[in-house]
Amino acid sequence: MQKRIFSSVQTAWMGALLLCATAALPSFAQSPYPNKPIRLVVPFTPGGVTDTSGRLIAEQLSKRLGQQIIVDNKPGASGNIGTQQVAAAAPDGYTLVLGFDGTMVINPHVFDKVPFDTLKDFAPVGKIGDAVLIVVAHPGVAAKTLAEVIALSKTQAGGLSYGTSGTGGTPHIAGEQLKLRTGANLTHVPYKGGGQALIDVMGGSIPLVYTAVAGAQGHVKSGKLKAIAVSSAQRSKSLPDVPTFIESGVPDFEVSSWVGLLAPAKTPKAIVDKLNAELNAVLNDPDVREKLNVMGITATPGSADKFGDEMKRDLARYGPVVKAAGIKPE
Repeated sequence: MQKRIFSSVQTAWMGALLLCATAALPSFAQSPYPNKPIRLVVPFTPGGVTDTSGRLIAEQLSKRLGQQIIVDNKPGASGNIGTQQVAAAAPDGYTLVLGFDGTMVINPHVFDKVPFDTLKDFAPVGKIGDAVLIVVAHPGVAAKTLAEVIALSKTQAGGLSYGTSGTGGTPHIAGEQLKLRTGANLTHVPYKGGGQALIDVMGGSIPLVYTAVAGAQGHVKSGKLKAIAVSSAQRSKSLPDVPTFIESGVPDFEVSSWVGLLAPAKTPKAIVDKLNAELNAVLNDPDVREKLNVMGITATPGSADKFGDEMKRDLARYGPVVKAAGIKPE
């Protein structure tokens, strides 16, 4: 009898222990981040600097993280639509956005309302790099230099049209600054991304495009586009024969653009730190740095906090520029 009672008690205890062990299985079995694919939202159409650099970084990060990073193009409203989607996403590290300075620090000054708060709705992961900007023309445009473009624009009653990736983007800011500095008669034509603007200039729909070297350099080398000038301090390594704006007669004219990774606010610091470390490892890879150089982008590995500080500074400094140029949504 005692053996039966003991056996029953023993069986009950073993059952309880087994139940506890089974209940604890999910926490033990749960894999460390990431354990499923990550979505990287690019808030522009394919072909521009954000898309081109983003796909390279996504490919390399996928290898290091052991999970696929799926690039999801969500264009519209100068980048606001796709960016807002990430602001509203779950802060679990599985939805990221490719941040472009035009969207993150210029749009808030251009639009009366943007559907996100740059500083409150995002956790900076890391800056990818600085992109060189370039003015390119259809081969049939009767101008080869920046001075000739400016002179030609002044003969056009409606102005000489130039396309960009969207209203308020860095190329738009640069174009408006060029107008203010030189008196050029230029008319802005906004697109939903640099890729479509390049297609239209190659097709002859518009004469000029102000964009990143990343998207234009292949077309320049093939002769489909004519390079006018780059607005960086030094010539682009990928297009060393193209003069700068400064060399072309516009003193102290320097405008570049940046691109980086951001996650929704409240994403756990451990996840942000892991993504930042892996991003920096990718950016320090000589092969990746060379590929970015060819695109016209200088890799800038660094901390998430450093990227966040730069965003704050740019958000403050672009306000007066937008106001002086009178930039409004088009």
